[in-house]
Amino acid sequence: MTIPLVQLKTWSGQGAKITSRDTYATVKATLEDGKAKYTSRNFKVFLQGSYGNDTNIYAESDVDVVIRYDGAFFHDIKQRPPDEQTAFETAYPINGMYYYDDFKEHVRQALASAFGKSVNPGSKAITIEADGNRRKADVIVAFEYRRYYKFKGRYDESHVTGMCFYLSDGTRVANYPDLHSENLTTKHQATNGNFKPMIRIFKNLRSKLIDDGLISKGSAPSYYIEGLLYNVPDDQFVGDYQDIFLKILNWLYATKDRTKFVCANEQYYVLQDNTHTCWGCADGANFINAAINFWNNWQ
Repeated sequence: MTIPLVQLKTWSGQGAKITSRDTYATVKATLEDGKAKYTSRNFKVFLQGSYGNDTNIYAESDVDVVIRYDGAFFHDIKQRPPDEQTAFETAYPINGMYYYDDFKEHVRQALASAFGKSVNPGSKAITIEADGNRRKADVIVAFEYRRYYKFKGRYDESHVTGMCFYLSDGTRVANYPDLHSENLTTKHQATNGNFKPMIRIFKNLRSKLIDDGLISKGSAPSYYIEGLLYNVPDDQFVGDYQDIFLKILNWLYATKDRTKFVCANEQYYVLQDNTHTCWGCADGANFINAAINFWNNWQ
């Protein structure tokens, strides 16, 4: 017996909108307050994650907010040939005087002045705990990040723009939320509006698998589920939710080599081991297999 269509329709629904919207507005206003001690006002505040991409489910309560400083940038020019590295160093002998740690501390102070003891710095983000109608919010403090494909000079170069931040252990993590969001929307439109509901269905399935002890908590982050389904061809998203769900499972099962699956930002692979930007291969395979078994054994 397969998962009933009515259950899949329930799982396809989007989570809380109003309280998430209001939480974001409150946090954004705090970060943009003119009294904040930022050395420079050259920054941008925006959403990322499930709520920002309309893929949130009711079980997900966090609002993910980014404040990105754009007055300087980090980069990966070391991946380019020596002559291009030299050209870059000539073009940018000094890249800003506002340090990441200082910016992060100024952000923490701004949040603490508004939310008090609800503010807790973590390894990745500064967390603002839920209070009343305000949902929990995670604020990532970031700098602009550029991934160069060519650099001959300031006016003869190509790059993609993302963001980067540092974990508490000093590890730098770079990501591309704008590209991620744009590509999710493009695929959603190309699949006649079926892509994002299917993401929500698979996220709710993930919650059920965790509750039933079939996968471990934290082993299937939402970001990677979005990336996994991003690789499923558009022509598989045709029919009702039962049809599409089964097509996706069959396609994933038939695709034995998943190492070339790309994240929705198309800058990283989805399934790779030993990196902060990818899903561990074993965890990804366990999620796919558990989803298939759950479909086949629905009671």
